[in-house]
Amino acid sequence: MDVGLEIHAGEVVAVVGGNGAGKSTLLKVISGAGPADEGVIEWQGRTVRISRPRDARELGIAAAYQDLALGENIDVIGNLFLGREISRLGFLDEVEMEQQARELLSTLSLRIPDLRVPVASLSAGQRRGIAICRCLLGDPRLILLDEPTAAMSVQQSVQVLDLIERLRERGLGVLLISHNLGDVKAVADRAAVLRLGHNNGFFDVPTTSQEQIVSSITGATDNAVVQRATPEWQL
Repeated sequence: MDVGLEIHAGEVVAVVGGNGAGKSTLLKVISGAGPADEGVIEWQGRTVRISRPRDARELGIAAAYQDLALGENIDVIGNLFLGREISRLGFLDEVEMEQQARELLSTLSLRIPDLRVPVASLSAGQRRGIAICRCLLGDPRLILLDEPTAAMSVQQSVQVLDLIERLRERGLGVLLISHNLGDVKAVADRAAVLRLGHNNGFFDVPTTSQEQIVSSITGATDNAVVQRATPEWQL
């Protein structure tokens, strides 16, 4: 895999490509779930090595995966603070966790009336929103989203796309992996096309037609960018 990519604060960068293009591999490299064997990752102007998810979190990189990794029988607050529970005098501080949960959900305009219901009872859009909100607990600078609107209705997808726009408004960088070019056109600032593990095009989304992006994905337009000798992930 030989990929160059830059992500800046306050922008949404979409990574698109066919099956086997390398999108999931790239996400794993940046999140620490699958460290790169070679290449350079730059974070805020310095070279870093991400060998495990903890390294990514400490840098300020958080990921919401397609499978969500939510406890279906656990309530909203329990899922948000899973593994990061707040305690006081040796006991869980339920009041503080609920207050922080409400503040976080309110910041992103995510409406869930009852935070004590199991997440299994919520809509797909609400569950996705919880997974994204959970990423924000560590005050990250970059959010990685893996197919955030997969298997959702149009209305649910709109809710998630609105949430992505609010992340951008907060000044966060967002890496969006998606097969849905409609979603890409709706929220992304730039799009990077991967094909067979290599860059095959960088596009300014607002000024680029969907047909141009499709041509790059399918290989009708090859070598749309000059490949770098050393792969870089500049974040």
